[in-house]
Amino acid sequence: STFMNKNNYAIIMAGGVGSRFWPWSKTEKPKQFLDVLGTGKTLIQQTYERINRICPRENILIITNGLYADTIAEQVADIPRENILSEPKGRNTAPCIAYGAFKIQRHNPNANILVAPSDHVILKEDLFVKVVEEAFNYVQENEVLLTIGIDPHKPETGYGYIQSTGNVIKESPGEWQLSEVSAFREKPNVEKAKEFLESGDYFWNAGIFVWSVRTIIRSFEKHLPTMHSQFDAFETDYNTKNEEAAVR
Repeated sequence: STFMNKNNYAIIMAGGVGSRFWPWSKTEKPKQFLDVLGTGKTLIQQTYERINRICPRENILIITNGLYADTIAEQVADIPRENILSEPKGRNTAPCIAYGAFKIQRHNPNANILVAPSDHVILKEDLFVKVVEEAFNYVQENEVLLTIGIDPHKPETGYGYIQSTGNVIKESPGEWQLSEVSAFREKPNVEKAKEFLESGDYFWNAGIFVWSVRTIIRSFEKHLPTMHSQFDAFETDYNTKNEEAAVR
């Protein structure tokens, strides 16, 4: 759809954020900055363009570590420079998501946010866009935290899995289904992975999340109160010159 909802936001997680997203941090040029498919575009460029089909560019934040900010500014040239954020110390996924969420909330309290890693290879781009649009609509109407899992086609041991209750809330047969999460499972051994595959209720955990800014901040309040109050104390500093000083 050419009409882009101004409430659609994205946080692209690009580096230094936990080993699951970032097993390559020792190398000179991490995988996200390479053209791994030989398409003439690096993974982060593909990620940005894919998300830019759903979210206006001024609504896309990229969270990285200071090391990569310039490389990202070069590779994703049309994103406003202030949208490239160096991660707060802590290096964990949750503070980075909180950092992005509070920043977005100041801009737009009705925002819905997609969180995605920068180094995914996604071949069915049209389906991805369709699923994210569905997800945005759903989280706008329902106070839920939504994650996008991938239907496994082999007993993969390199990913964590999301177990579904099997209770389908909504679906588009052959494309996607929406169901409740029963549990998040660690990376399995081969036997376990085969069981997961056969059961039909397990999906690869891709580290992709969708939620409204209201719901995620409420969840932080409830489940991570100390972290929430740290960000809350700085709330007036978001989107101001003091921001850099506040998060360090």
